[in-house]
Amino acid sequence: MGRTIIEKIIGRASGADVRAGDLAVAAVDFALGGVDSSTPLTAQVFREIGAARLFDPRRVAFAVDHATPAPNEAIAAMQRATREFAREMGALLIEEGEGICHQVMLERGYVRPGMMIPGADSHSCTYGGVNAFGTGIGSTDMAAVLATGRMWVRVPETLRVVLHGALRPGATAKDLVLRVIGDVGADGATYQAVEFGGDGASGLSIGERCTVANMAIEMGAKTGIFEADAATEAWVRTRTEAPFEPVAPDRDAAYGAVREYDLGAIEPLVARPGRVDDVVPIAAVAGTRVTRAFVGTCTNARLDDLRDAARVLRGRRVHPDVRLLLIPASRQVLLDAMAEGVIQTFVEAGAVLAPPGCGPCPGIGVGVPSDGDVVIASMNRNFKGRMGNPRADIYLASPIAVAAAAVAGHIVDPREVLEP
Repeated sequence: MGRTIIEKIIGRASGADVRAGDLAVAAVDFALGGVDSSTPLTAQVFREIGAARLFDPRRVAFAVDHATPAPNEAIAAMQRATREFAREMGALLIEEGEGICHQVMLERGYVRPGMMIPGADSHSCTYGGVNAFGTGIGSTDMAAVLATGRMWVRVPETLRVVLHGALRPGATAKDLVLRVIGDVGADGATYQAVEFGGDGASGLSIGERCTVANMAIEMGAKTGIFEADAATEAWVRTRTEAPFEPVAPDRDAAYGAVREYDLGAIEPLVARPGRVDDVVPIAAVAGTRVTRAFVGTCTNARLDDLRDAARVLRGRRVHPDVRLLLIPASRQVLLDAMAEGVIQTFVEAGAVLAPPGCGPCPGIGVGVPSDGDVVIASMNRNFKGRMGNPRADIYLASPIAVAAAAVAGHIVDPREVLEP
């Protein structure tokens, strides 16, 4: 019997022929050691277990990204502690303003196909967009990883998702992953690896693949991961000269389940407030008044996302009753979008621009909604309080749909307003 992508990656990292359900102790290839909200606890545990040095400072990064610039004294202290620990350990540091940890990890070439990368953030599964096994772990486990360079893992069963065809105008990778989550459920893939492949997967850009992999955790998965192809290798090679070995599943690999999707049948969708798996066609909520719109986060704030939203905004103004917030995923995305005039389009339309980072997504930075606000956002989570206020409602949608709602003042099918 053949092996899945995850079985192969963990097998290589542990030096054993592992299958779903097996326990393994695996050597990690890189670690996102912490972000500003988690590093202080990780550092505390690291010292409590008697560790003094990282397993390899060149393969550990810390990030100051969750609430930048610091909105209060307590967060400023956590960010200072993060910087000091990273410098003390000689680790790599993603500084304030450089962007969201996952995006910068990809841009810098720290993430490569076939790698095993634990991260101190649940959306570390984003790295699956380039065929790497990224997964989130807690501060205690991360302290042990930083000290030893190894982690224990139970090999996950794999849900195979086969994609066919191509997305039609107005439908996006965000709509695709919302469709899968709506079908599987918020806990339907608990501790599974979601493996994406098929001819339709090859037609998605790397950014689109990262969007889909990013939200695997929202169906309970341990990770989401795409098969590598020529586009994957070309994208990674422009960012690093380090060697890597893409991993493909065997033809006779054993899967817990297989789902197939025709990308041509995917339509614009939203997740209604409170549950990421309460997914409906956008037509079902069309006309719903919104007061805030947000394009950003590690899910949908890459250059392609900003371009898509700008297509809607070009020559239009944000509705006077709506506040549109834009936060690019990284400084590089911001610079590229400035060079193309995309940022100018947002600002001329009436959007507010904030520095690269997580923004209101974790509810501790800029853009926290007020009581009664109805938000449409390109984020990955919409449970009550996610943006820092449990008395606001959050709809999840693609950047195109967010921009369309910002202009209309209510949720609208973006296909109605897109340029030809």
